[in-house]
Amino acid sequence: MAIKKFKPVTPGTRFRVGNAFEEITTDKPEKSLVVGISKSGGRNNQGRRSMRQIGGGHKRKYRIIDFKRNKEGVKGTVATIEYDPNRSAFIALIEYTDGEKRYILAPDKIKVGATVMSGKGATPDIGNSLYLSEIPLGSSIHAIEMTPGRGAQLARSAGNYGILTGREEKYAVIKLPSSEVRRILLTCKATIGVVSNPDHGQTVFGKAGRKRWVGKRPRTRGVAMNPVDHPMGGGEGRASGGHPVSRTGIMAKGQKTRNVNKASNKHIISRRKSKNK
Repeated sequence: MAIKKFKPVTPGTRFRVGNAFEEITTDKPEKSLVVGISKSGGRNNQGRRSMRQIGGGHKRKYRIIDFKRNKEGVKGTVATIEYDPNRSAFIALIEYTDGEKRYILAPDKIKVGATVMSGKGATPDIGNSLYLSEIPLGSSIHAIEMTPGRGAQLARSAGNYGILTGREEKYAVIKLPSSEVRRILLTCKATIGVVSNPDHGQTVFGKAGRKRWVGKRPRTRGVAMNPVDHPMGGGEGRASGGHPVSRTGIMAKGQKTRNVNKASNKHIISRRKSKNK
């Protein structure tokens, strides 16, 4: 992927850094794999706001992504690489030999015309989906299942990948993008390679209006509020507000919020590394 810096012809483009979209081959999605999607505006089923800073944004259409990769033993060809407004990664349209079309998360460096396959017997090449029992150790993988047949849940956003570091009895040992190391059943699937669009994090909106276009409303700092509105509000002058907490009082900056009795804790070998020590 390549990023581009814009000339400062307007205040909004002065600091803007955008995506060059060099990998994209078409701007029209496959009609049979597109459905309508409506926005909640942060409201629940009673129409009351349950999440702040959400609203507006450009209208989108949802692309149906094949996260299960359950079309086994059938070869498919990459027809297009497309932009998806609902996720940070690019998507690839796959045309199978039996005529069916499906979208998958596009791996980095995959090209139009490449062949992909899933299931037993597939080679460990970029874009192929294999069971963890058949993937070579040390491979970079993405779109990782946590429950067999449920579909990919881990390492799905732009530039992410996990590393298969070992196997223990019926489990595979995987180092996840968060640096957490955990066991996952060998009967789960994962896709070879790294998720596309790795420079997504280097983009800069350049102006507040672009933030509104993606459906995000302004966010007020807690220390700028009154005590009735936020635990960090109030004080004389520019008070720091004490220890950082959320609006509901949940401690920030390192407090662990994971349930200590969660059933899947036994599969975690080492927790993710904290940036605040």
